[in-house]
Amino acid sequence: MTEKLTPLDRLRAKGYKITPQRRAVLQALAACPPFTTAQQIREEVQKQQPDVSLDTVYRNLSLLAELDIVHEIFRSSGNVYELVDDEHHHHHLVCTECGRTECIDICPMIDTYEQEAAKKGFQITGHIFELYGLCSQCQEKKSHKK
Repeated sequence: MTEKLTPLDRLRAKGYKITPQRRAVLQALAACPPFTTAQQIREEVQKQQPDVSLDTVYRNLSLLAELDIVHEIFRSSGNVYELVDDEHHHHHLVCTECGRTECIDICPMIDTYEQEAAKKGFQITGHIFELYGLCSQCQEKKSHKK
């Protein structure tokens, strides 16, 4: 059985230093509920490091997303973040009205996509799949307004 790497281990394995800010952002992500905003992460980080700016949090989140340690989920009301769980590959449903985000445990990735990418000289290294629509509460609100 292979040992599960922590986000810090994964960062080290990819050749990056563990700065106090990176450690704090990862700790904040672990402490916060899923689908957390950068502002919420900064508030959690500032409990330990009061001088950390929102810009620093965004820079670190961007790097962590690029390294596939964090998922960045795009919402019209503002992006949210969650730690990647290598053992639980999933995608998301996102409500375009209220921003509610839910995990879905299916993946539409099939060999055909990799074959088509290869024809164009691309090698797929990752993917994001998000479905946008209205959650049940927002559907109900809209039907009552009519």
